Amino acid sequence: MRIGVLTGGGDCPGLNAVIRAVVRKGSEVYGHDFVGFRDGWKGPLESVTMPLDVGATRGILPRGGTILGSSRTNPLKVDDGVSRIQSNLASLGVDALIAIGGEDTLGVATALAAAGVSVVGVPKTIDNDLGATDYTFGFDTAVQIAVDAIDRLHTTAESHHRVLIVEVMGRHAGWIALHSGLAGGANVILIPERPFDIDQVCAYIEHRFASHYSPIVVVAEGAQPKEGTMELQVGELDAFGHVRLGGIGLVLEREIQARTGYESRQTVLGHVQRGGTPTAYDRVLATRFGLHAIDAVHEGVSGVMVALRGTEVVRVPLSEATSELKTVPLERYEEVEVFFG
Repeated sequence: MRIGVLTGGGDCPGLNAVIRAVVRKGSEVYGHDFVGFRDGWKGPLESVTMPLDVGATRGILPRGGTILGSSRTNPLKVDDGVSRIQSNLASLGVDALIAIGGEDTLGVATALAAAGVSVVGVPKTIDNDLGATDYTFGFDTAVQIAVDAIDRLHTTAESHHRVLIVEVMGRHAGWIALHSGLAGGANVILIPERPFDIDQVCAYIEHRFASHYSPIVVVAEGAQPKEGTMELQVGELDAFGHVRLGGIGLVLEREIQARTGYESRQTVLGHVQRGGTPTAYDRVLATRFGLHAIDAVHEGVSGVMVALRGTEVVRVPLSEATSELKTVPLERYEEVEVFFG
């Protein structure tokens, strides 16, 4: 069997660990051949490939990013995109695909499976917002990177008696903000699931200064103020219709300084959260996902995604994987509010 592998959407630590596991077990245990598709769905859409064998995957376990490259190409927005992919797979002799990605990448995989392409999905997102799996690889690394930054910002905040605002990723789900803010000792955490009251935020900040400590505000990029309290600009749309976010940290910096009089500074972690060496947890989880994904392909299973349920890796329908985002329950957010202010 010849199997294609691709990585789509935003890169994250652990992608190479999945590729390595798929190829190692697929080649040495099952005797399959592999072809790497470059730059996400652009690869099968335009027949852009690279050799993928055991030699190509040696030494990549601790490396961040993806040796296959990635993009946000959406074949469903291209005329005859699905049929073009089917034709290219047939001409390359590819019998099945392993698609490693998040909501958008797996949404395309779901459409291809419905069209008769043999596809197995692997969940990838640092936002940890795919509903069918308890955790996605990349999330643990992103949280640790954010916590390291918050730890460092505490000292400079105290030295200069400033408000420091840390903007982390999280378009619709605030898992990174919640976990990193709690682990990093933030005084305020703002997430997309709970519109915030800027007056309450400023009250927390003033209370913190009154205790002779400086506040740290952790905010997810998709956090929104309560209606009518602050104005936010709307950005451009990408190929999947998502608004390009970023900027909430700057807005808060200006608002907080104007309302409280305390000097405020923002730090936007941005793509730093996606890069670098994956944590041990993410290496193990990504490797397990890769091993189970190649098992599914070898058994002739299609239209499924591997997922973590408790400590076990299971298979779930791709349609279930992309049907609903996993957002932060309000009760989880309310747990940490005791530390605000």
